[in-house]
Amino acid sequence: MLRAVLRDPVARRFGIGIGIITALFFLTITGFLSFFSEPGGPHETTIVVLPVIYQIVTWPTLEIVLPHIPLFVAVSPGQMILVGSVSVLIGLNAALIARHWRRNERVGMTEGAAGTAAIVGSCTCGCCGPLVAKIAVLAVGPSVAAPLYWVFVDSASPLSVLFIVGSIVLFTGSLIYSIESAQPPNRSTAVGPSD
Repeated sequence: MLRAVLRDPVARRFGIGIGIITALFFLTITGFLSFFSEPGGPHETTIVVLPVIYQIVTWPTLEIVLPHIPLFVAVSPGQMILVGSVSVLIGLNAALIARHWRRNERVGMTEGAAGTAAIVGSCTCGCCGPLVAKIAVLAVGPSVAAPLYWVFVDSASPLSVLFIVGSIVLFTGSLIYSIESAQPPNRSTAVGPSD
């Protein structure tokens, strides 16, 4: 089933687009990609490799600051593994949704909507935690929203690691569910004796 989805050019492009948007979303929400200059930041182009804690592990992180654009980019192996995994899983889920919508493979509208809702629900849960945490910090201030920020966004938090692992499990589960539910039912070809 997954091969058929990836052979569909529209579903494939839709999945790739959603995967790229998800990667950019997670990079900007975690501060590894920024298009805003920070006060007190360097005023000249800076390229440096620093040890940075990302999901409780210290990774060598390449940081690039281009203040004249303004652009800040930080890249580490851990960040690429996690953001890449989540983005690929969400992109594959999106490609499956696009395939369902295009091919109308479900029996009825209710079943199709329920399957799509299951996939979208898991993706929403995994993506909205960090966004809600950032909005809460902006809306009510860092002192009130600090616990929420610590759970979803702070990469040194063990709860943040559990959230990421839970999200990956949820995305993988919805992908497996979608693939299995799209399979045509197996019909037995065995012929039994008639009375």
